[in-house]
Amino acid sequence: MSAESVFPQLEALLPHVQKPIQYVGGELNSTVKPWESCDVRWALMYPDAYEVGLPNQGVMILYEVLNEREGVLAERTYSVWPDLEELMREHKVPQFTVDSHRPVGAFDVFGLSFSTELGYTNMLTALDLAGIPLESKDRTVDHPIVLAGGHAAFNPEPIADFIDCAVIGDGEQAVLDMTAIIRAWKAEGRPGGREEVLFRLAKTGNVYVPRFYDVEYLPDGRIGRVVPNRSGVPWRVSKHTVMDLDEWPYPKQPLVPLAETVHERMSVEIFRGCTRGCRFCQAGMITRPVRERSITGIGDMVEKGLKATGFEEVGLLSLSSADHSEIGDIAKGLADRYEEDKIGLSLPSTRVDAFNVDLANELTRNGRRSGLTFAPEGGSERMRKVINKMVSEEDLIRTVSTAYGNGWRQVKLYFMCGLPTETDEDVLQIGDMAVKVIAEGRKVSGQNDIRCTVSIGGFVPKPHTPFQWAPQLSAEETDARLEKLRDKIRGDKKYGRSIGFRYHDGKPGIVEGLLSRGDRRVGAVIRAVYEDGGRFDGWREHFSYDRWMACAEKTLPDFGVDVDWYTTRERTYEEVLPWDHLDSGLDKDWLWEDWQDALDETEVEDCRWTPCFDCGVCPQMDTHIQIGPTGKKLLPLTVVK
Repeated sequence: MSAESVFPQLEALLPHVQKPIQYVGGELNSTVKPWESCDVRWALMYPDAYEVGLPNQGVMILYEVLNEREGVLAERTYSVWPDLEELMREHKVPQFTVDSHRPVGAFDVFGLSFSTELGYTNMLTALDLAGIPLESKDRTVDHPIVLAGGHAAFNPEPIADFIDCAVIGDGEQAVLDMTAIIRAWKAEGRPGGREEVLFRLAKTGNVYVPRFYDVEYLPDGRIGRVVPNRSGVPWRVSKHTVMDLDEWPYPKQPLVPLAETVHERMSVEIFRGCTRGCRFCQAGMITRPVRERSITGIGDMVEKGLKATGFEEVGLLSLSSADHSEIGDIAKGLADRYEEDKIGLSLPSTRVDAFNVDLANELTRNGRRSGLTFAPEGGSERMRKVINKMVSEEDLIRTVSTAYGNGWRQVKLYFMCGLPTETDEDVLQIGDMAVKVIAEGRKVSGQNDIRCTVSIGGFVPKPHTPFQWAPQLSAEETDARLEKLRDKIRGDKKYGRSIGFRYHDGKPGIVEGLLSRGDRRVGAVIRAVYEDGGRFDGWREHFSYDRWMACAEKTLPDFGVDVDWYTTRERTYEEVLPWDHLDSGLDKDWLWEDWQDALDETEVEDCRWTPCFDCGVCPQMDTHIQIGPTGKKLLPLTVVK
């Protein structure tokens, strides 16, 4: 396929679509390299709209890591909205990169980062628009290698027919290792064709190539075993783990969007991994061990990033940012350093037991004081023991009391519905907690304008967590439970008007559950949904539960299974799970023991500060926990007179 820019054809279509600026490219800090000067070329995609995809840290980091290398080129592509898709099909304009508008089909690798399974239909749209056959078996040596990464790639089985390979874990070193293998194969004249380069990737043990594994099924629909079908392919594929984040200070030149995006800030990942051990949290489990970036490393990244972008806010990102061993010094040091520039600081939602008012004041010193978000997750004390979220009601009341007493007026609380062993009463206690929060806020502030917003998401069991064996609550039961809670909150004459209530119905969670714990048979459902017009399933206005269920009813009976078999069914220890041959480092016996502890309502401590609990990650992955303190301080960059 030619690598010429398709912008002349695209430009004529842009006046006829919404938000045409998202397809134009040319962002500050974007990179365009000469095609001929590079021998390995990557097209990177976050399979969602530009406004969601551009701020994605994973794609932004890999884009920069690859483009820093001589002879390597990386460009970005995002999902096009249905209005442009229709015009592109009509005028035969292929899926293009925003950097130089080259056809995606001309690149060596088409890498997609999945943070959620609901992006799978967008992947099929992009493949089709790019002229790449939807199924791996139909591709030739001239088509790009289709690669999946991101958290959802820890179970790539539902999309095994559509991808050529998957990488689980950290991508920085992985993409460079893959580049070296592809470069050598191309330099030799592409011997053995597509099969050979995929075999070279697979035999490293760090790249999963589904075509080299056969799945055998038992008569009742369960998996019998997953076995390599070619000599030299490992039985298990291991995740990548980057140690010493200070050696990977990316992104150094963060992209500045042209169009409005979901995050308008410069972000720095202050540590990776989490050992709090929340049993529902896939991200915490699969990113172990904890690896902190040093306070000086964070300071350098913030300084360079602000100079490169001009942003006025810095997001300090991680799964639990207030748990960084030097978070107080980081927040104070950055607030001191940028006080004159009025650079604001932000953390994602803060753990109740990690909050203190000094930290909150530093974070808001140079920016605006917005609401605070806390995530108790479970409505009752019992549920928080089940999910290992070690936060008592007293902890929460004490924390919000401190916040309201120090001038905050709004608190948002995030919970989940449908957790294992949950009852109606557990969920109704969310309303009781919200009432106590409002009452305490009014008492300590002396004001009646106190607000508490309760936000509830449906629980979806995820691979590589202790809850991977758990039954999922049906959509109907989820909705009924949330309706009871809504009625309880609205019926409270004294406090109800001060409590905001936001929730998602149970239907998207069932589709996500089907995809998150699905196997290769679910690929038929994904394809049927795509062919029926399914796009942007992560967007409420585009998502169709009825379409997914109709396609599942049309395809799954051929395999002797149905949606409930994948979602509301509890698994046993003996069952082979679709992702068992993908090694996240977590010992399966340890996960099972933690699942039994959940059923017994037994809590487990954070292994950062206690003896090892033998989850398996550190010895199996040859890694270790990396935390401070370093004892260093962040000083202003100029002499204060």
